[in-house]
Amino acid sequence: METRVLPFTDEAIAEAARLVLAGEPVAVPTETVYGLAADATKAEAVARIYEAKGRPSFNPLIIHVIDLDAAKRIGLFDAAAEKLAEQHWPGPLTLVLPVRRDAGTASIVTAGLPTVGIRVPAHPAMQALLRAVSRPLAAPSANASGAISSTQADHVLKSLGGRIPLIIDGGPTERGLESTIVAATGGTLRLLRPGPLQIDALMDNSGGAIEAPGQMASHYAPSKPVRLGATSAAAGEYLIGFGEIAGDETLSSTGNLVEAAARLFDLLHQADSSDKPRIAVAPVPDTGLGLAINDRLRRAAA
Repeated sequence: METRVLPFTDEAIAEAARLVLAGEPVAVPTETVYGLAADATKAEAVARIYEAKGRPSFNPLIIHVIDLDAAKRIGLFDAAAEKLAEQHWPGPLTLVLPVRRDAGTASIVTAGLPTVGIRVPAHPAMQALLRAVSRPLAAPSANASGAISSTQADHVLKSLGGRIPLIIDGGPTERGLESTIVAATGGTLRLLRPGPLQIDALMDNSGGAIEAPGQMASHYAPSKPVRLGATSAAAGEYLIGFGEIAGDETLSSTGNLVEAAARLFDLLHQADSSDKPRIAVAPVPDTGLGLAINDRLRRAAA
């Protein structure tokens, strides 16, 4: 894939919007670091973020929106959360909130969790792209997984060149550090990730379930036992298929890893709510995006 680098202009934003609406991720500057933005309402578009980054596991991604009203259509705000948003948005603050049932965002964005990270960015390029596409954007940092975050377009090109179609060059980012993340899920505000803003919140050192990027912990797991590498269903198992193994439902009948990643969390939820007491999952190749799918499945089975 050829990766184009275009200076931040109206024409460049129009091209970025065209690609995003076609399901492709594009790199765009924010005031913190460069983000890899994709349509948060399309599961396969979000899966392409993971594919491009080579992300080893499906961590929840931050959703970027145009303003507080747009954020309220995705997350449930209490008084403390709304006060923080009014004080610091647009800006480098991410709020982790209970996700609305009618949010309309893909479950892969939240990694199957009941919470969602939301931010209103201040950078004019990301603001322009949000206005152009008129929908929320999932946007982790624009760099290969495990690599240093990108604060210039050249950094993005070095890290993701050949993996994404477009980089919008808005010059060096102002903050150069990922956003401050605060959980506002009821009760005391909890600081999940330090960042550019100093927020009066209790630092969360509990080591509990993962809620946001930058935390090392387990993800959502089904309530039922999970068996991996299944070529057929045993008695009492709901089989999630892949490729030639059809199952009760399939991640991808054609063996497409992007489609499989996009369907993973929805099918785990579906299997967990079925009337069968156990879950089985067909083998998924441990290459490319399959590495991330299998990482998530191993966590679910554990």
